[in-house]
Amino acid sequence: MQTRLRIGTRGSALALKQTREFIVRLAANEGWDVNDAEAHAEIVVIKTTGDTVQDRSLADIGGKGLFAKEIEEALLSGRIDCAVHSLKDMPSFLPPELAIVCHLEREDPRDAFVSQKAASVLALVNGAVVGSSSVRRRAILLNLRPDLRVIDFRGNVDTRLRKLAEGQADATVLALAGLKRLGAETHVRHIFSADEMLPSVAQGVIAIEVRTGDIKTRDRVGALDHRETALAAICERAFLQVLDGSCKTPLAGLAERRGDSLHFRGAALSLDGTKRYDTKREATTRTAEEAEAMGRDAGEELLKRAGRAFFTQ
Repeated sequence: MQTRLRIGTRGSALALKQTREFIVRLAANEGWDVNDAEAHAEIVVIKTTGDTVQDRSLADIGGKGLFAKEIEEALLSGRIDCAVHSLKDMPSFLPPELAIVCHLEREDPRDAFVSQKAASVLALVNGAVVGSSSVRRRAILLNLRPDLRVIDFRGNVDTRLRKLAEGQADATVLALAGLKRLGAETHVRHIFSADEMLPSVAQGVIAIEVRTGDIKTRDRVGALDHRETALAAICERAFLQVLDGSCKTPLAGLAERRGDSLHFRGAALSLDGTKRYDTKREATTRTAEEAEAMGRDAGEELLKRAGRAFFTQ
């Protein structure tokens, strides 16, 4: 019998839903009854700084990596065996003692427009207020509609939907993947195409992180890795790493398999949305090394075109 796996996660409804999705796939792979999950897996809820501090923007308190910091500390200390993350919320670089060894099959990576007042961003009245905690979404919204007033909108999905219902904003933009996993698609008024709003790097991807030296857990968890999702995520994160994307840098990237080729689109924007640099790549990509090279090449192109100072704004 396999050793009981201690799985670290944030405590939001979405994080717990994603963790249970991982457990279901683990049970199917290892042949045990998911209804008897407690005998095989323990969910360890860890409160992160990103969850605790809600009165300031992520950029002001240290970036999106604050949704992973305490979980990674628990992993490094041996308190947990693996960690379940929304990969888009992870920092560009991981501690050398930790590694992502499993990517669950990607959910729809697109963004969703949510509003009780308009059917789309273009239908909002002049000067409408849109709530978002994402500098990427803010920059793209302002690039599309410079007249909009974009305010900081922190909290989990339920919190942001409540704020919207209370009238704190006229609209918001949320990851479609999260809404679908929570069964909340009824709130969606419009799904942005990637041409309208290029997604965040690794949006829709659930990643499992382990200690590099824990070979037993690496093998156990790594058996669930979805190859196509992994290649896309590796490509996108390589792009992010070249530009050292932080919560203060509006970056977007999406890699998609089309036939035998991997297609990548990346973008970097100024905070106010007035400047935008785009890049595209396409190649027959079958290995992690090839996917990483594609993402790095795209990042290096934008770095050269925009200049290093653009990415320290």
